[in-house]
Amino acid sequence: MTFTSILTETRGRVGLLTLNRPQALNALNAALLSELMQALAAFDADEAIGAMVVAGSERAFAAGADIKAMAEASEAEMRERSFVGLFDGIRGIKKPVIAAVSGFALGGGCELAMACDIIVAAETAKFGQPEVTIGVIPGAGGTQRLTHAVGKAIAME
Repeated sequence: MTFTSILTETRGRVGLLTLNRPQALNALNAALLSELMQALAAFDADEAIGAMVVAGSERAFAAGADIKAMAEASEAEMRERSFVGLFDGIRGIKKPVIAAVSGFALGGGCELAMACDIIVAAETAKFGQPEVTIGVIPGAGGTQRLTHAVGKAIAME
């Protein structure tokens, strides 16, 4: 598999997927998410793989949706690019998917981490849904996933 927005490798029985848009703090766009799902599906189908790890860079796991790509998209394209189906697709992977979070996991990046089965966070990890401060609802069920994952009191912080 050849990808441009992610890097893949195998370490023993682990499939490692690294988000690879460092110039944009791994901001999520359609190409990155499509490649991520393709790679996860391939590792899921590979009997030699027992689990998968999704990682970003030291500075950012994923800093949210790619705002530049969103600004250029039509309303119809925005509906078509919904992250909900993609994140639900991650939940449908049969093998464990682990998010290794270092740096920022904001907006869609936070939701991507929450779509994984397990989150391992470095001390430098910073989770958030900053879109709520400008009146935008997290678009992939983030408010429900966050409350379910950490409880209401912590989610409200």
